Amino acid sequence: MNEYDSNRILDLTKKINYTLTINIKDSDCYVLNTCHIREKATDKVYHEVGRVKKEFRYKKKPIVLIVGCVAQAEGEVLLKKEKYIDAVVGPQSYHQINKIILDIENKNTKINSTEFEVIEKFDQLNLVKNSNSKISSFLTIQEGCDKFCKFCVVPYTRGPEYSRSYPEIISEAKQLVDNGSQEIILLGQNVNAYNFKNKRLSDLLYSLSEIKNLERIRYTTSHPKDFTDDLIEAHGECKKLMPLLHLPVQSGSTKILHNMNRNHTIEEYLEIIDKLKEKKSSIKFSSDFIIAYPGETNDDFEKTVSLMKQVDFINSYSFIFSARPGTPAANLKKIDEKIAKERLTIFQRVADEIKKKYRNKLVNSITNVLFENNARSTDKYFGRDEYFNSVIVNSNENLAGKIRNVKIDSCNQNTLFGKVILESKPNEYAA
Repeated sequence: MNEYDSNRILDLTKKINYTLTINIKDSDCYVLNTCHIREKATDKVYHEVGRVKKEFRYKKKPIVLIVGCVAQAEGEVLLKKEKYIDAVVGPQSYHQINKIILDIENKNTKINSTEFEVIEKFDQLNLVKNSNSKISSFLTIQEGCDKFCKFCVVPYTRGPEYSRSYPEIISEAKQLVDNGSQEIILLGQNVNAYNFKNKRLSDLLYSLSEIKNLERIRYTTSHPKDFTDDLIEAHGECKKLMPLLHLPVQSGSTKILHNMNRNHTIEEYLEIIDKLKEKKSSIKFSSDFIIAYPGETNDDFEKTVSLMKQVDFINSYSFIFSARPGTPAANLKKIDEKIAKERLTIFQRVADEIKKKYRNKLVNSITNVLFENNARSTDKYFGRDEYFNSVIVNSNENLAGKIRNVKIDSCNQNTLFGKVILESKPNEYAA
C-alpha cells in the first residue's frame, strides 16, 4: 500500500511541477513514506533523515517530508526531536501534500497534517490520473481496520475501515490497463471487508474480469472473519483471479487467537481453506505468523507448527512478537527472548522445508509466466507465475508485458529458473 501511496503522491506533486529523481543529491523535496507495523520504524526514520542531512551538508537543504504511518503515530515527537523535518503527513492527509509543500516554500513553517480525512483524500485523488504504467500494478480499494487485534497498530494509524466507491475503482483499474498494466493487485488492510453500497469484493472481481487486456487479478490482505461464501464462489468462477491466496492466521492456537482478539478459531480458518479447495482444487496459500505472542505455551507453539504442516503454506512470513506502542498487547509480559528465538528458528526451519519441497516439485514442470521487466539491461527477463513465484529466463525476445509458458529447469529458495517454450500446455503442477 505504501508503494501505491508513493506513486499517487508523485502524481499529485506533478501539478506543482515536481518530477521524480533517482539521485537523492538532485532533490528539492525529499519524501520518506513510512510503515509502523514493525519494531524500530521510528529509528529508521531518524537514520534516513541523518543520511539526507549528510548528503546536503554543503548544499541547500531540501524540503523534508515524513509521510505514512510513523508520521501519523509520532508526528509531534518527530517534529520536536528532528528539526531537519519540515512536515509530517499522515496516510489519510497526503492529498494535501501540494499545499503543504507550497506553504513550506513560502512561509518556511513546520506542518503537522495527521487528520483522518480519507473520503476527502480519495475525492482529490480521483481528479488526478494514475500514471503508473508497470505491468503489475497496485490499486487500493479499502483502507483502515475495525478489527482491533491487540497487537496491531493499524486502527490507530490508518483509522476505521473505509471502502472506496465502486465506480472510481473500476475507472482507475481501466486507467492502469490503458497505461499498460496487465495485472492488478487490489489492496486493503482488510481487503475482503470491502463494502460499498452492498457491492462486495466478489462483485469487484467479476467486474474487473471483464476489462479487456487485464490478464491477472490478485488481492491482499484478507481477514478470515470477512471471508464470505460469495468470495469463495468467486475463486471458483473468476478465471483471471490467480490461485494463490494470502490469508493471515497469526497462530495455530485458538486460545492465542482469542487472546489476540482475532475473532476466529482455527476450526473456522480451516473450514475456509477446505471450502476454497472445493471450489478451486489448484489453490495454494500463504500466511503470516506471530511467534511467541505473550502467553504462548509450548503446546500453543506446537499447534502453530502443526497448522503450518497441515495447510502446506507455500510461503509464510513469521516474526517474533513485536510490541507496538499504544496497542493493548504492548503492556503484556513478553516471553523470554531466548525461547522466542528458538521457537522462531524451529518454525522457520519447518516453513523452509515445506517451501523447498514445493519448489523442487516445480522443476521440469511447465508454468505460465507474466514477464514484467528486463533484468539490468541483459538478456535475462523477470516475471511471476500464477502463484506469484519469481521466474527468470534468458531470451533474445523482448518479453516485457508478455505471457509465456516456461519450463522450469532449476530453483533456489526464492526464484525459479527456466526457458520459454513454444507449445502451449496447461499449468498442471499445482493441482
